[in-house]
Amino acid sequence: MTQQTYATKEQLLDKAQSLAGFTLGELAAQYQSELPQHLLREKGRIGQFFEYLLGATSGSLAQPDFLELGIELKTLPIDSSGRPLESTYVSVVPLTELHGLTWHNSVVRHKLMQVLWIPILAERTIPVAQRQVAMPFIWQPNTQQESLLRKDFEDTIETVAMGQIEQIDARFGEVMQVRPKAANAKALTEAVGPEGEMIKTLPRGFYLRSSFTRQIINNYFAK
Repeated sequence: MTQQTYATKEQLLDKAQSLAGFTLGELAAQYQSELPQHLLREKGRIGQFFEYLLGATSGSLAQPDFLELGIELKTLPIDSSGRPLESTYVSVVPLTELHGLTWHNSVVRHKLMQVLWIPILAERTIPVAQRQVAMPFIWQPNTQQESLLRKDFEDTIETVAMGQIEQIDARFGEVMQVRPKAANAKALTEAVGPEGEMIKTLPRGFYLRSSFTRQIINNYFAK
């Protein structure tokens, strides 16, 4: 499918919502695309599939998927009660060259100021092709949500800058956690060490906690 430009976010939302109710298999057949049979090693493929269906323009660049609208695309696997099944990847955690980095100029903020969420009924007992698209919606964080995101981001960057990256585990952060993000344990990158020296460590990623995305879903559908 060719890249598609949307004049308004309403046009993008209309296109996304036209996919609701279809299974992934039906959409793959309709758009002549292939789906992975197992997602353990190909979790990003479903997101890429919807980028393809909707004509997203940014690919893997550190900017929103629909740059002209400032909207990021996120698929969200849910169970039959609407509960998110996993945390949601946002972006890599910068581990070097932190001078001048703030919440307002961060990739995390750029990606989370407007998100097109595509919930997918994706309980693990459902084969990939039979997983069904629920109703997509566009979310913008309210003042309280952005404040929580900002605090988690700033706490993380401060800890990294102080050379304490190894002190950060999955319990760190109220709504946005930090987890290793690497293909394998040998994929190391540089970070600041406790004495200001450069050390080798696993790359890290920012992830929205499932409790936070559940709140987002509940707030939207409560309207």
